[in-house]
Amino acid sequence: MFPFVQSDTFQTISAVLIGSVWIFHGLYSKILNGIPRHRLIVARILGERFARPATRLIGIAEVLLGVWVFTGWQPIVCAAVQTAALLSMNALEILLAGDLLISAVGMVILNLAFAGFIWRWAMAAANG
Repeated sequence: MFPFVQSDTFQTISAVLIGSVWIFHGLYSKILNGIPRHRLIVARILGERFARPATRLIGIAEVLLGVWVFTGWQPIVCAAVQTAALLSMNALEILLAGDLLISAVGMVILNLAFAGFIWRWAMAAANG
């Protein structure tokens, strides 16, 4: 029906987009503190004492997720890990730091769409 969606080009573009989202938020938003609200959310959840190192560790994990997407290795497992990360981060943020979010509803909608895109990429990648 949509042959481009099954093409190698589309799969490559999908992997670059997905991986780039993780690397941007891991590196810029968290490791480099480019979006300080991320550290504030972590501080609310873990306490101010642990906020900076924990935010950096989360950022490193996000960068590694992005690199994993770029490799294309075990795409279904990769999608499952990404989904678990999105669900756990969203739940903690909404429950414990909801007032620091720009829009909890918007974040959930955006991340559901992102997760759908991740799974579309993973299923196509797994089926070669």
